[in-house]
Amino acid sequence: MKKMLVVYYSWSNGNTKKIAEQLANKTGADIARIETAEPYRGSHEEVVKQGKREVEAGFTPQINPLSVNLADYDVLAIGTPTWWYTMAPAVLTFLTVNDFTGKTVIPFMTNGGWPGHVIKDMKDKCKGAAFAHKMQIQFDSMGKDHLETSEDVITEWIGQIKMEINK
Repeated sequence: MKKMLVVYYSWSNGNTKKIAEQLANKTGADIARIETAEPYRGSHEEVVKQGKREVEAGFTPQINPLSVNLADYDVLAIGTPTWWYTMAPAVLTFLTVNDFTGKTVIPFMTNGGWPGHVIKDMKDKCKGAAFAHKMQIQFDSMGKDHLETSEDVITEWIGQIKMEINK
C-alpha cells in the first residue's frame, strides 16, 4: 500500500479545500494546506487584481512550511484553484521548492469554467514525477461554491485513486 498526502491551496470560497478534504477522507490520506506567509488582504476584487499581477509576473510568494515531510509519501495529490488560466502563485512556489523525483503526483484543479493550462503547468514544474489521475473540477462561473462537475465523476476519480494507492 502506498502512502498518500493531499496538498492543496484554497482561497476564497474554499472549493479546492472541499475537494481536497473529500479526497483525503475517502482515501485515508493525510492532508496539508499550503498557506502564504503573508495572507491576502482586501476585498475579493482587490485580491483578484493582485492575483492577476502575480500570475503575470510569475511571482512565487513565500509559503509556510508544511507540518509533514514529503519524503514520507509515495503519492502526492496536489490541488489548486485556477488563477488566470494557471495555478495559484502559492502552488507555484510549492512546486518550485520541492523535489518530486520518484513520486506519483495527482494534479487536480478547481475552476469556474476556464480551466486554462493548469494541469500542464503543474506537470512542467514537477520534474522527475510520474503523473496519474489528473482532474479538473468545475464550480459555477460566478465564483461561487455551486459544484458543476457531477458528484459521480468525482466519486469515480476518487475510486481510481484508491485502487492506485492500494496496489
